[in-house]
Amino acid sequence: MNERKIRVLLAKPGLDGHDRGIKAVARGLRDAGMEVIYQGLRLTPEQIASAAIQEDVDVVGMDCLSGAHMVLFPRVVELLREKGGGDKLVVVGGIIPRKDFPKLNAVGITGIFGPGTPLDEITNFVKTRVGEKSEDKKS
Repeated sequence: MNERKIRVLLAKPGLDGHDRGIKAVARGLRDAGMEVIYQGLRLTPEQIASAAIQEDVDVVGMDCLSGAHMVLFPRVVELLREKGGGDKLVVVGGIIPRKDFPKLNAVGITGIFGPGTPLDEITNFVKTRVGEKSEDKKS
């Protein structure tokens, strides 16, 4: 019996127009056997949260290089909870100072990856965390 592929939505919130990194992550996740939906650039938190619910994804991944991560990322998490998607794994990347990690973790962002993070580290993190969530649902 085949297990369902992990479904991942990747998106760039805010006005950041640089997407080379997130496209590399998309390819890495696909190569690791996941189904990836790349939503694109310059999205609002509302667009990202709505798409995550509509597409029934397991993971929401966002990337921000503009410095607006402390506003945009928590807002997406808040909207996911409001829309019934609070169980989704939320991971982020970009230029994020270490001092912001605890605040992002506190709102529900479990994975934070900076520039140069090896793709296998990201894919292993996603597979492990989604697997843990699946096991929790079975219990």
